[in-house]
Amino acid sequence: MDIAKILEIGAQLFSQSQANTNGLSQGSIVSALSRLLGGDENGQGINFEQLLSSIDGAGLANVLQSWLGNGENHPISVEDITNIFSGSQLSDFANELNIPEQEAKTGLSEALPAMVDNASPAGEVAGELLNAVGGVSGLFNIAASLFGKK
Repeated sequence: MDIAKILEIGAQLFSQSQANTNGLSQGSIVSALSRLLGGDENGQGINFEQLLSSIDGAGLANVLQSWLGNGENHPISVEDITNIFSGSQLSDFANELNIPEQEAKTGLSEALPAMVDNASPAGEVAGELLNAVGGVSGLFNIAASLFGKK
């Protein structure tokens, strides 16, 4: 699945989340999500390796494994979001959407699992995600760190 479609799915889920997203357009959410993930407003330059690394670094390796594999996605909390993204990233994201930061964290906690899951359909890593992590060797390095075999 391409990056644009993943961002659209994330925006749709964000707008349908428990966060108060009244008045937000899907386009503005796509743009804000893209920037949050290190890209430009069109989704170019998104750094999935950094995202996966941040999720792993937040102590969520088992959760990440559920998103990348087949089966049910484990949920994450608002607190997990604060461990994945920096305070300035979350503040910038919320400000771009003109919503309270707590609402942004709520929406992200509901949208992020499906975004990563959709980047790995049927448990297989999508081409863009594979390229973003440095190909097969990069994926093996991330897998090794997730399973403690680095």
